[in-house]
Amino acid sequence: MDVADSPDWRRALGAAALPTTAISLGLAALGRPGYLNLGHGGDFEDNSVAALAARTHEVLDAAYAAGVRHFDAARSYGRAEEFLGSWLRSRAIEPRAVTVSSKWGYTYTAGWRVDADPPEVKELTADTLRRQLDETRERLGAYLSLYQIHSATLSSGVLDDAEVRGELAALRRDGVAIGASVSGIEQAETIERMIAVGGFDTVQATWNLLERSAGDALQSAHDAGLGVIVKEALANGRLTARGAVEPLARAAARLSVGEDALAIAAVLARPWADTVLSGASTHAQLESNLTALRPAWDPALDEELGLLSEESEDYWNTRSALPWT
Repeated sequence: MDVADSPDWRRALGAAALPTTAISLGLAALGRPGYLNLGHGGDFEDNSVAALAARTHEVLDAAYAAGVRHFDAARSYGRAEEFLGSWLRSRAIEPRAVTVSSKWGYTYTAGWRVDADPPEVKELTADTLRRQLDETRERLGAYLSLYQIHSATLSSGVLDDAEVRGELAALRRDGVAIGASVSGIEQAETIERMIAVGGFDTVQATWNLLERSAGDALQSAHDAGLGVIVKEALANGRLTARGAVEPLARAAARLSVGEDALAIAAVLARPWADTVLSGASTHAQLESNLTALRPAWDPALDEELGLLSEESEDYWNTRSALPWT
């Protein structure tokens, strides 16, 4: 059975009811030549703009054919918005047929180099929001459904910035849903603050078999009517065959799926998870990710793989040390 035939495939994001699918496609590893996923540099040889545009279109075609209808980009993902926008227009896809989300707050500074340091610079100000929203609209136009603060943190103060909040409220009145992605050890506290201040339709957060600290906060967000988008379900490749996590590999082999699929299945089993982002950078990776709907998740698997959980600080320290390739 095709995954799109599953009764659990078509979903909606929170009270805003944005249409999504159990697995969506994130373009973090597609729109630029370098990323911090394990082995990313070996996924392709030609990292020219033209080659990456063609590869992105190929993966988008495969995702759409498989039933994926939600695509997530960001201003800092190199040319991801440009590649996504050109694909949507060239395939004559109706704006209402898909959910297209993007993010503002980071500026891509790598200049198409893999070894740039830093590859992106964060600035969560109203000036950045206005500039990047104009850039996003130029590339995505009427397709933009959801605009998110990129990696909001409690300590940044962006959730209480009156000027930013005013700009976001105006955008929301114009019919674009508003969300925020969160990262780092402050995820749970940041999500709770998002709920408290209001004005958000979705939250995008990291939750995986290694980093589970945001789970209770994501349940609260779900209960409050926010759509929950889960990113980094594969822990930047650590929860794939490349990561060689023996308990995960053993369980996946027993269930005849890849480690990546089982790791995504673990997220899909959470009652608060509306959609999980596949970060596939190749057609083959996407196909493997999409088999996540096949294994039946049960309490025994939860107990077996619960031993993989790490302390949040350790997880984020490991992530920050991953090389861009």
